[in-house]
Amino acid sequence: MKNISAYIPYYKRNLKVAIPIVLTQLGGGLVQLADNIMVGHLGAVDLAAVAFANSIFVIGFVFAMGVTMGITPLVGQAFVQKNHTRVASLLHNGMLFCLLMGIALTLILGSCYFFIDAMGQEPRVATLSKPYYLALVGSLLPFMLFCVCKQFLEGLGNTKVAMLITITANVLNIVLNYLFIFGKFGFPQLGAFGAGVATLIARLLMPVMFFAVILRHEELSRYFKSFSWHTLSKSGVVTVAKVGIPIGGHMLLECSAWALLAIIVGWLGAVPLAANQIANNVAIISFMMVVGVSAATTIRVSHQLGVRDFAALRMAAQASVHLCLFLNALMAVLMIVFRYQIPWIFTTDKEVIEITAQLLVLAGLFQLSDGMQSVGAGILRGLTDVKKPVLYAFVTYICINIPLGYILAFPCGIGVAGVWVAFIISLTLAAVLYHRRCAFKIKQLEKGN
Repeated sequence: MKNISAYIPYYKRNLKVAIPIVLTQLGGGLVQLADNIMVGHLGAVDLAAVAFANSIFVIGFVFAMGVTMGITPLVGQAFVQKNHTRVASLLHNGMLFCLLMGIALTLILGSCYFFIDAMGQEPRVATLSKPYYLALVGSLLPFMLFCVCKQFLEGLGNTKVAMLITITANVLNIVLNYLFIFGKFGFPQLGAFGAGVATLIARLLMPVMFFAVILRHEELSRYFKSFSWHTLSKSGVVTVAKVGIPIGGHMLLECSAWALLAIIVGWLGAVPLAANQIANNVAIISFMMVVGVSAATTIRVSHQLGVRDFAALRMAAQASVHLCLFLNALMAVLMIVFRYQIPWIFTTDKEVIEITAQLLVLAGLFQLSDGMQSVGAGILRGLTDVKKPVLYAFVTYICINIPLGYILAFPCGIGVAGVWVAFIISLTLAAVLYHRRCAFKIKQLEKGN
């Protein structure tokens, strides 16, 4: 075990990359939090409707983000090797791939609209969720275009541009939420649907802002201005797809477990579903910070892999583990200590508050396992080892988590708390599997060097 002082330079380098990503991810989480706080004050049914619509949409949304993440390690390795022709090719073919995926996912998610009434929710919840859901579906393609640019720049080590654009879009989203949800300053009062309209407008502007910034930046714009139809190729698209699709599949499996269990929680009624949504939104704030650390880890590991410096690769990966443990332990303490105060931000319904307080204790315990599995996945993505983790995710998130969550919630009579216990167990197992795989792959690379 190395002395902690040896890791200090790596903490600094990882944080330099991670902090803008953390702020970017945290901003997205805070917007969702703001959505739920504002909608929550309309009532438990409105909050449940937004929660239900998100539980369907988020499956495709997370997969969409995941497929764009394949660009980052590929660009990172090419960039440190100063292969700028390959960097540009990866960008152009990555954009084509993500455009095609975005259109396909929009059509698939749009078709789900026609089955909302058949998903076992309370009629009022299903009715209110429909227009909000359509607005979310419309926001997917522009958000994917933003993500392509974001992941590309992160591969170059530039994480600040995405942070600034995301913060701007998030502020706009919150302002529009206020105007459209409550009908302020002459705007129509759209209720829960207003939150969807605000999200759609903000996401439409995000890629526009990105291209405007990049085209004014000489060093970055060269990769965009060098576009030629000749740089597009089947092999180029396949290269990005081979890394992006498994990452998207991995994230899809984890998110599907959340979404399917949220639907199961809905069978318990609007109050447990609303409580689950509040606890989930609080947990997402912590998770977004760890996702930032994980994404920074992918960048740092891909850069060290590109220059074949395996000692620095190990140190960078381990430094991220330390940072993750610190952040998640801190968040766990805050969730548990303030478990009765936090729900009051979202609702005054005493029954919802009582259930949420119980769930926040489990959410706090959940933090360490969730953080460790996220960073483990980030290390493997930096190594472009993306296929095996999908198998681990399928076993832990789907084969273990969903049946266990159902059994604990219904036959065992634990209710919504059983769902969170199942996640703690399954994500702990996932974390162990990912980190064992990391150790194996790094040793394998060292032997082959």
